[in-house]
Amino acid sequence: MKCPFCTCEEDKVVDSRSSREGKAIRRRRECLSCGQRFTTYEYVETIPLTIVKADGRREPYDRQKILGGLHTACKKRPVSTETIDQMVDQIENAIQAMPESEIDSKVIGELTMKALFPVDEVAYIRFASVYRKFKEIKEFLSEISVMQQNLT
Repeated sequence: MKCPFCTCEEDKVVDSRSSREGKAIRRRRECLSCGQRFTTYEYVETIPLTIVKADGRREPYDRQKILGGLHTACKKRPVSTETIDQMVDQIENAIQAMPESEIDSKVIGELTMKALFPVDEVAYIRFASVYRKFKEIKEFLSEISVMQQNLT
């Protein structure tokens, strides 16, 4: 494992523990060259998923894209990084439970909205406005109206 600070390949594991509901191992490492500490995660390799975009393009599944979208939606909101990671884990579990190896990007968008809704309403609207490409205030109001109905 290369140190992200000095790129030395010599390190030692300081701490190891189960993470992400037992689906990963979190390791704290210390570089033997520069002494900096960093964290790595070890996952079981799964069947590679392909995402089918709206325009028909196919690309490999990338956890970081979902994570980035959730971080953007939750920016300056009282949502912890741990909660965001849990939402991504929830979305990934749902995707991996599907029998197909090609998943439509719309499915991921809907799963993301489903995960966001109970966590933070403002983040949900932010994500929905980008995901559904809102162009007018009416679309925001319509989505808020649907939200209010679901809350009562």
